[in-house]
Amino acid sequence: MPDRIQLLPENIANQIAAGEVIQRPASAVKELLENAVDAGATAIKLIVNDAGKSLIQVIDDGNGMSETDARMSFERHATSKINTIDDLFRIRTMGFRGEALASIAAVAQVELRTRREEDQLGTSIEIENSLVLRQEPVAAPVGTNISMKNVFFNVPARRNFLKSNAAEMRHIIDEFLRVSMAFPNIFFSLTANGQELFHLEKGSLKQRIVQLLGVTYNSKLVSVLENTDYLNIYGFIGKPEAAKRTRGDQYFFVNNRFIRSAYLNHAVVGAYQEMIPSDSFPFYVLFIDLDPAQIDINVHPTKQEIKFEDEKIVYAFVQAAVKHALAQFSITPTLDFDLDPSIQQLDAVSKPFTEEKRASAAGSSLYHTFSQKNQAHIIENKSELKNWRDFYEKTGDQELKNKNSPEEDPETAREGLMIKPAQRLSLIEDLEPLQIHNQFIIAATNAGFIVIHQQLAHERVLYEKFESASRGKPMVTQKSLFPTSLELAPSDSVLLEELLPELHQLGYQVETFGKNSFVIQGTPADVETGNEKLAIEQMLEQYKHFTSEMKFSKREKLLRSLAWQQAIKTGKNLAPTEMKRLLRELFACLQPNISPSGQPTYIEFKTEYLAKIFGK
Repeated sequence: MPDRIQLLPENIANQIAAGEVIQRPASAVKELLENAVDAGATAIKLIVNDAGKSLIQVIDDGNGMSETDARMSFERHATSKINTIDDLFRIRTMGFRGEALASIAAVAQVELRTRREEDQLGTSIEIENSLVLRQEPVAAPVGTNISMKNVFFNVPARRNFLKSNAAEMRHIIDEFLRVSMAFPNIFFSLTANGQELFHLEKGSLKQRIVQLLGVTYNSKLVSVLENTDYLNIYGFIGKPEAAKRTRGDQYFFVNNRFIRSAYLNHAVVGAYQEMIPSDSFPFYVLFIDLDPAQIDINVHPTKQEIKFEDEKIVYAFVQAAVKHALAQFSITPTLDFDLDPSIQQLDAVSKPFTEEKRASAAGSSLYHTFSQKNQAHIIENKSELKNWRDFYEKTGDQELKNKNSPEEDPETAREGLMIKPAQRLSLIEDLEPLQIHNQFIIAATNAGFIVIHQQLAHERVLYEKFESASRGKPMVTQKSLFPTSLELAPSDSVLLEELLPELHQLGYQVETFGKNSFVIQGTPADVETGNEKLAIEQMLEQYKHFTSEMKFSKREKLLRSLAWQQAIKTGKNLAPTEMKRLLRELFACLQPNISPSGQPTYIEFKTEYLAKIFGK
C-alpha cells in the first residue's frame, strides 16, 4: 500500500487558515482597522462597496512600511510584534499573529501602497491568490493604503454563504463601531457605496459613544471609574431607563480590545438587579485595563474571547464598579433609616420575646412544617382541598391525549408548533366581559369562563392580519397629514432600508431622506397619530431581539415584531366595546388559543372543574 499522508498544497493550506480569520467581509474590516491602529495612525478611513464583497479599502496616516516589510507582511506568521515566547504574554497591540494580511491575500485580490516618512518613494504591491503579481516603487503619502477586492473570488463555495448586502453591511458596521469606540483619540470615517455613513472627529469617549450610537444616549450615561492595584475600570453605563430588549449596545474592552464575555456580562446585569425588567439588557461601554500577563488573548482566531488568570476577582471588581456608579448618581434605591415612631409601640418591638412565648411558638404545627425536613405532607393532609390532585391529574391526562393526537392544524405546523386546534368556544354575548388589573379579560362561556391575556391575544390577532397581508393584498396605509422625520443610528438605518419593501406591504409608507434619515408618509390605521416614529423605533428594537434570540426568516421576524409592537400592552384600560371587539377578532383567528411566541392567549375554567375545587 502506498503512503497516504501528504502535505497540503500551499494555496489550499492558506485558504484553510484564511477560513479561521476571514469568515466574511466584516472579518477583513476588523483586521485591517486594527493594523491601522497598531501603525500609530491618527486618521483612518474605511471605504466599502457592495457590503465589502467587491471592495474593502483602509487608508491610514500611520508609520507605513519599508519595501521589505511591505512584502514580508503578506507571509504567514510574519509579524513585527512578537520576538520571544515571553512577548506573547505582554501583548499591548491589537494584532500579533501575522495572519491577517496572509489570510486576506489568500481569498482576495489585494493592492497595497505604503511609505515611511524617511523614505522618498513608497512601495506598491499587487497580490492575488497568495501570489505576488507586481511590486514596484511608487509615489505615495506617508501611511498605508490597502484595498481588498472581490472577496472569495477564488472560493465560490464560501462566497455563496455570504448573506444579503444589508446583512453583511450590518456586520461591517458592528466591527467599525468596536474599533472606533475603543480609540476616540483617532479620527475614523466609513464610506459605503460613495455615501459617508460615519465621520468621527477625535474627542472624548462620551462624545464618541454619542457619535456612534445616537444623541438619545447623551442624557442617559453614567460615568464609571474605579482604579485599583490589580486593574482599572472606566467607561459608561446606562441609566435603568436606557435598558433595551436586545443585547446590542453592550461593549467590553480589555486593554482596548473588544471581547465577548457572558461571565462579565452577568456581573453587570447583577448590579442592575431589580432595577430593570428581567427580559431587558442594560447599556454599557466598559474598559478594563490590567497587566497583559494576567490574560491570555491567544485562545481564539478572532481574538474576541480571552482568558483571565483570575476571572473571579475581575467579576467582583466589575460588579462593584457598576454598583458604585449607580449608587453615586443616586440611581439605586436607598434605605430609609427614619423609622416610623408608631412601629416602636408595637408589641413585637416593645415587649420581650419570653421563653414561654418561644416554647409556644416552637410547639405549633406551622413551625414544624417549616423547620423540619420532608414535612410538606403535613400541609397536604390538613388541607380541605381534597380534590385538588384530581383536578390537575385529569387536566394533565387530557393534555397528554392532545399531544398524542394525530390531528394537526396546518397553520400550527407552519409556525413549528405541535398543538391540537382549540375547540371553538361559545361566548355568552349578553354578559359583559370584565377587565381586571388592566391586564386580563374575563368572559363567560357556555361551559364556564375564560381568562384572556389582552396583550398576547391581540398579538395573535395582529400576527394573522399581517401574515395575510404579506401573502396577498397589501394593507391600507393611513396617510399622515404632517409627515414625520426619523433619524436613526447608522446600523439601524441599514436595517430599516432592508425592511422597507416588506413594511410597505404591511401599510407603512417610509422613504429614505438623506444620510440615516427617513420620512414617514403613512402607517397602518392601528398606529395612533403622533406615535409613528416610536412605532418604527420599537419595531426595529424588537426585530433585533428576535434576530439575536431566534432563527426565523426575515419575514417571520418582521411579522412577530410588528405584532408585539402594535399589540395592546399590559396596563391599558379597555372599554367594554374594545374588549368585545378583541374577543370577536381573537376567535375569528385560525389559531386563537396561542400567541405567535407560543404562549397561551387564554385559559379556560370549566364549571365541572370549579365544582370539584369547592368539593361540590
